[in-house]
Amino acid sequence: MTADPETLRLEDYLRDVPDFPKPGIVFKDITPLLASPEAFRVAVERLTEAVRHLRPTHIAAIESRGFLFGAPMAERLNASIIPLRKPGKLPWKTYKESYDLEYGSNTLEVHMDGAGPGDRVVLVDDLLATGGTACASVNLVRRLGAEVVASVFAVELGFLHGRDLLHGMEIISLVHVGG
Repeated sequence: MTADPETLRLEDYLRDVPDFPKPGIVFKDITPLLASPEAFRVAVERLTEAVRHLRPTHIAAIESRGFLFGAPMAERLNASIIPLRKPGKLPWKTYKESYDLEYGSNTLEVHMDGAGPGDRVVLVDDLLATGGTACASVNLVRRLGAEVVASVFAVELGFLHGRDLLHGMEIISLVHVGG
């Protein structure tokens, strides 16, 4: 028997992993959501329908779990995919943006020809925490000359106030934890 997609609670498909990746961090694991075809399908559909009215031309998916949500969203929206990757993974000319995480720092890259003026981009990732990754991603897309019309996430850790770095755009999260 399957659950009603309208009432399915995505938060029931998250797992807390204490002290990962380092002591004091409680990691929100989405692999139970990914393991359920029904829950994953509902998550992708909810994210897709939340941005359809914005008429995106591109989905900017953040490595790596953003790829999981971004690809099926792009297919449903008839939009292009812009992969935002870790350093050294893209074979063409790139822009780079470094950022801080709650437990370190990192860098993302995008192909210089990934999008351009007139393109309407929705940024997608699995989780919004401190906002550093998302903010860096927005900066990269804007460097391409494209407009970021929304940022969407499966899960948002509200107590970390990551959305504060993303002011001026629509922010959609399916599951809110704290805050």
